Amino acid sequence: MITGNYDQIVQMISRSSGLSVEDINRKIEAKRAKLSGLISKEGAAQIVASELGINFEKEKMKISELLTGMKRINILGKIIKMNRVVEYNKNNRSGKIGSFLIADETGNIRVVLWDVNHIALIERGEITEGHVVEITGADVRNMEVHLSGFADIKKSQNAMDNVQTKLSVHQKNIADVKVNDNVSVRAFIVQIFGPTFFYVCPECSKKATETGECATHGKIVPKKRAILNFILDDGSATIRSVLFSDQIKKVVSDEELESTETFMKKRMELLGKEFIVEASARKNNFSESVELIVNEIAEPNIDKLIEELEA
Repeated sequence: MITGNYDQIVQMISRSSGLSVEDINRKIEAKRAKLSGLISKEGAAQIVASELGINFEKEKMKISELLTGMKRINILGKIIKMNRVVEYNKNNRSGKIGSFLIADETGNIRVVLWDVNHIALIERGEITEGHVVEITGADVRNMEVHLSGFADIKKSQNAMDNVQTKLSVHQKNIADVKVNDNVSVRAFIVQIFGPTFFYVCPECSKKATETGECATHGKIVPKKRAILNFILDDGSATIRSVLFSDQIKKVVSDEELESTETFMKKRMELLGKEFIVEASARKNNFSESVELIVNEIAEPNIDKLIEELEA
């Protein structure tokens, strides 16, 4: 069943049917009254949509219109971030997962590929960052677009320039964060671990050896990368969060990372400090707990917060 914002569902029915929002709402309330209020407003809305001959599976959707539970949806979007293909081996099953972030003028969303033929398009470089892709027959799970072998993806000739590149996030308390959420939390750093260092290939960004060996590109000059783990607390709960090199620089300099003495001083400065963090929530396969992969981190802008409260 499609789940999501009721007003959003009504707007979609109105756009597809040509009826006003007021007319749609009246039909939905009449349907609920006829069924003695035994179904939700969202459920009644879907019955009304069906009676009006509207099939969301045949509609070309905007990203902002996507709702968890939608089946066989069709969308057009520009790839704004390509993730590396990940191999997995779990519960006697192995395979690969491909993923990337697509955007249109209304928002952005993560796309997950499970089919080997789809993943091969990424591995061969036939679809990559900057390409516009057309996706058909996909499902929406936990506000992610998932492509099985029955779905299709292909490069489109359409141009998309004005897309929403800033990650679509929702303000949440840490206690309410769930896997796959893109969230903004305001919290205090209460514990810091690390840093830990690793090396990547400058060509493909995959893990490399310190001596300069890449499984794909052979002998290379490796790039050093850092990871910083810390615990955030907003009063509702605590959560482990992960900072990678680009975001680490916003709170700790390279010089402070390299020296144990200077890092410990910086660590004491950061403990108890408040930050606004935008992040993607994922499940840590080792601890089985939810953690945040930080995309943006900054100290609160007091003037901006006051403006938001006044509004």
